[in-house]
Amino acid sequence: MTFQYVSVDEAIKRGGVRMVVVGGVPSPWGEAAKGILHVKNIEWVAVRLVYDSEPLKEWAGQRSGPVLMYNNERPRASWAEILLLSERLAPNPSLLPKDAADRALVFGLAHEICGEQGLAWSRRLQLIHAGLNNQGGLPERVSKYLGKKYGYSPEAGANAGSRLADVLRMLASRLKEQRQAGSRYYIGDALTAVDIYSATSMAMFVPLPPEQCQMDGPTRAAFELRDPQIEAALDPILFQHRDMIFAERLELPLSL
Repeated sequence: MTFQYVSVDEAIKRGGVRMVVVGGVPSPWGEAAKGILHVKNIEWVAVRLVYDSEPLKEWAGQRSGPVLMYNNERPRASWAEILLLSERLAPNPSLLPKDAADRALVFGLAHEICGEQGLAWSRRLQLIHAGLNNQGGLPERVSKYLGKKYGYSPEAGANAGSRLADVLRMLASRLKEQRQAGSRYYIGDALTAVDIYSATSMAMFVPLPPEQCQMDGPTRAAFELRDPQIEAALDPILFQHRDMIFAERLELPLSL
């Protein structure tokens, strides 16, 4: 489902569903939120994050994205809040299983991908660490800004690689178990939010090709940064799953 970008002023004046998104970068959190809205066929408009806009900060409550807004309700900024609001607005198709154990598994795996100290969070710390130590990664200016915002420390940056490798191996193992059981998805036999989170997070290791994802050269180079530890943990099944989810469930090319 396509969406349009509107100005900050227009987004604030509108009702319905609006979402603040980071422009120009395939943020795994932002692209996952877009994917959830697309799968659920929820109509919405996007407003790019403007860092020096005081009206946007006052409205959204922060200078970050994604932030999902619905009518005059409070902003939803975390992956779980965005998922739960989307489930309320469009219960079908559901991205949360009815079975309580499977539902708990969705939230557990989703946290390992999206949550603090999870896959995307740790990858961001790793790219910040590289950028601050002349090892590639994000540009130094960006690294300094994000480092202050997300609790970077040299120790956290240095340890991010081992955490990343652990989560990547766990996700690949889960997909292989599911494939042996006859499923292409992380949980059960149907699409859940975990499939979307995993697919969008793989961009931080191997971005989609330029014809599907237009992003500036330095950011693409940063996302492609890998070391032997990460290289060994990036099982091909993770990208086979990513490509399947985008081809069958999500929109291409990305609209950044």
